[in-house]
Amino acid sequence: MRFSRPGDAVASTACRIHLVRHGTTRMNLENRYRGRREVPLDNQGWADARAAGERLLGAELTAVYAGPLRRTLDTAYVIAKRNGGVPVYPLPGLVNLDYGAWEGLTSQEAMERDPRAFRLYREAPELAVCPGGESLLDASDRILIALEAIARQHQGQSVVAVTHAAMVRLAVARITGRLGPDWRIALPTGSITVVESSEGELSVPLRANASTWILDLRGLDSRQAAGTTSG
Repeated sequence: MRFSRPGDAVASTACRIHLVRHGTTRMNLENRYRGRREVPLDNQGWADARAAGERLLGAELTAVYAGPLRRTLDTAYVIAKRNGGVPVYPLPGLVNLDYGAWEGLTSQEAMERDPRAFRLYREAPELAVCPGGESLLDASDRILIALEAIARQHQGQSVVAVTHAAMVRLAVARITGRLGPDWRIALPTGSITVVESSEGELSVPLRANASTWILDLRGLDSRQAAGTTSG
């Protein structure tokens, strides 16, 4: 996996992937880890999906990809319908982090049950494993492989990939070389994070993401930004 520096020029054959966090669910409001559990969008979640579809008008989308859970697929179908009825493709690599024993728990409950594992989850994701579930490094490998596969199919095109907060955060952290304590960037439901792929290199363009979340990438040196992390 190759990562380019923020601000690098993007070739006309680049693929722009709009990573969308799915809309709100009841368990989001309860601040519980959803993991692989099937939890439907609530009324606000449907509104989040419609708002994302509106914001993507003009992006000239050619396809929408989504994780296999219903909340991501429903968000994807709303976006696709609003943007000319482009096709929707389920992609297993976009599924949520497997939280294992933490699924259904609040962060406070997870911390009390597994304090060491929870500390690693928050502070050292490259070393963290959800008890009975997935390692965060494996999950970050998985999302990057999915993004690279999408990019190969859509050179010079603009697409959407609907996934989950943890997966967007891990993708951004890996690409920018910030797989550390600050990996959990603020990411509202229905938010859009742009990733670009050019000549096999993934990047997170600063300008395209300025209105979505606050993450100062300008301080990254070239070694951090371009470094490859093996899984």
